[in-house]
Amino acid sequence: MKKVTVIGSGSWGTALAVMLAQNGHEVLIWSRRQDAVDELLQQRTNEKYLPGIEIPEAIHATTDYAEAVKDADIIILAVPSRAVAETVRAFSPYLKTWQILVNVAKGLEPGTLLCLSEVIRREAPQCEVCVLSGPSHAEEVARGIPTTCLIACENEAAAKLVQEEFANARFRLYTNTDMVGAEIGAALKNVMALAAGMSDGLGFGDNTKAALMTRGIAEMKRLGIAMGGRPETFAGLSGIGDLIVTCTSMHSRNRRAGILLGQGKSLQETLDEVKMVVEGVNTVQAACALAEKYHVSMPITQTIYRVLFEGEDVHKAVVELMTRDYKSEE
Repeated sequence: MKKVTVIGSGSWGTALAVMLAQNGHEVLIWSRRQDAVDELLQQRTNEKYLPGIEIPEAIHATTDYAEAVKDADIIILAVPSRAVAETVRAFSPYLKTWQILVNVAKGLEPGTLLCLSEVIRREAPQCEVCVLSGPSHAEEVARGIPTTCLIACENEAAAKLVQEEFANARFRLYTNTDMVGAEIGAALKNVMALAAGMSDGLGFGDNTKAALMTRGIAEMKRLGIAMGGRPETFAGLSGIGDLIVTCTSMHSRNRRAGILLGQGKSLQETLDEVKMVVEGVNTVQAACALAEKYHVSMPITQTIYRVLFEGEDVHKAVVELMTRDYKSEE
């Protein structure tokens, strides 16, 4: 049995806490909000982010930084990508060299264009960093619906330790040392889910979505390889696996946002209706900047950027994608 702390009381952090408590670990959730802690401890619910799920009595909760990570063997970072740097910086004085940080956020840091594992190492260089990714909607994991994910870390021993402690009969984990590939796949699939949702919102069919997903994975792979990732990673769980589930499921807030955009809603109207963080909106700006930096062709990503931030009409964007210069599939 390990002591595990989950930093963040959103849907994914809560779902992992529930699963790990069921695995027999001592689990504590940290939240910045006292009302969230009170609900977890008194009502044993998290109705805003994970309705209908009972929080086991074995799970504790706190808003205290030092208490949250004291003696924890594994610390899960389950905050939105834009909050990763600030959160790790606040916890860093209390973190020890033997603690493993497992990041489950998916995105890139604006401005620096760093992967989140690099951001975490910058703020807490004393800790080992792993990345958890793959087809893993919180709503399903919390209910024990089977899935398979990836734990990526350059230190194979750390990855195997997390694999052994997290895995069970309904949550299988594979290890991988390709941190860059895993993180680029995890971040950019949210951008492609926006595109898939827009396709649905426009009333297009399965052919359109399949084409978008296929060309989307090609963009993800091109950028990932240019940044040092391995091509085979994008054919795996953090690439095509995560892309499929995010582009096809109504659990996906990125796809839901895309649907609203495709129906003619503005970006602000869309975000107001979804009411949760839509990571693809934050990621697309950094992805376009990386495409320029590494001289990589990413037409779908760049088209989504224009729709979101330059006011381009969605119908016009589709025509532009379909009538670009014809070329080889390579």
